Amino acid sequence: MLLSAKRKIIGIAVITAVSVLGDAMLLVVLPLYWPEFGLAAVWQVGLLLSINRFIRLPINPLIGLFYKHVQLRTGVFIAVGLAVLTTMSYGVFNQFWILFFLRALWGISWSLLRLGGFLTVIEETDEQNRGQYVGLYNGLWGIGGLFGMLVGGILVDQTSIFFVTTLFAGMGLLTLPFVWLLVPVKKGGGQPKALKETASLAWFFPYQRMVLLTGMAVGLIVFGIFASTLSQLIARSYAGGWIALELSIGAATLAGIIQAVRWSWDPFVAPMVGKVIDGSNLKHHLLLIPAFSGAVLLILLAHTSSIVSLIILLLMFQLTSTAFVTTADTLAARAAVQSDQLKMMTAYTVVIDIGAALGPLMAFFLLQRSSITILYDLAGCSLLLLGVAWIIFNRRNSNP
Repeated sequence: MLLSAKRKIIGIAVITAVSVLGDAMLLVVLPLYWPEFGLAAVWQVGLLLSINRFIRLPINPLIGLFYKHVQLRTGVFIAVGLAVLTTMSYGVFNQFWILFFLRALWGISWSLLRLGGFLTVIEETDEQNRGQYVGLYNGLWGIGGLFGMLVGGILVDQTSIFFVTTLFAGMGLLTLPFVWLLVPVKKGGGQPKALKETASLAWFFPYQRMVLLTGMAVGLIVFGIFASTLSQLIARSYAGGWIALELSIGAATLAGIIQAVRWSWDPFVAPMVGKVIDGSNLKHHLLLIPAFSGAVLLILLAHTSSIVSLIILLLMFQLTSTAFVTTADTLAARAAVQSDQLKMMTAYTVVIDIGAALGPLMAFFLLQRSSITILYDLAGCSLLLLGVAWIIFNRRNSNP
């Protein structure tokens, strides 16, 4: 069965969306309900939210080799099976070391899903539509984050952790037969013939290094620090008491709603951002907009005590992070086409995972010794420095 480029990308994105339900739910619920998971200290929360990313550091290069020799469909099937197993187990086991192992197992699953998706997008796009399809891919799989955080946060507040994990695992199980229908058979190790010899010898150019630095910032700030501490940031300013449809709205529910807002607009906003990038001759210059605006918003979040002002700023940062992630991923895909696809995208996923792994660990380490205000001030300064680094690069390299 022949599939168009768009359908291949949509297929990978939908399968990924269902697979991330359990992980997305855990980001919102674990920081608030950690005693119910059998944890004894808050540092264990940071470790559980980080180990799935740390395990991907040595695993990602192996996943790259795996996709060079094995069909994409096979890798995704294995990944979905692992996602179902780990999601169900979150609600069954309440011992730290078992959860530690399950989170590591989920890290392997995500490596298979993420790298497979990136390679599919690169293989099926060109300079005229790459940004749009990167945005489409990110937006569609992000729907899983929407349901995981929103529905997970609400249902855990109203029912139990076991009920939610069982529900999400069941949904994942139902997608397994569709893997064979939606995911392409093609292996992921393709590369333009003209680049094979030169790229194998030299691919780590200044432009590629800047893209990898940007990927590190995406992982550290967006997927690491912000995602893992949003509940606590809200809890600092929110005393509770809001009721909707006769349901009490806790900090976990509110955090889930705010995170879900981004995932809900991503399928529309991210492709629009991608189109803007596709139409620009200076694609890397556009990164300065989300970098500097994100830095300002993070610093404002650090010093806001009003819950209404906090929610407005959070929504603004979510919009900025959509543009930031889409731009960074598009630049990575462009850098991969200019060098070695497999090496570049493997390196890009590795640096994102390094940042995403260090994010929760650094965040909860600082929270035990300082405050969330200092944490967000430091995150804002990091984005500011990234923007300055790109300005310096742009002045030194007019045609990367």
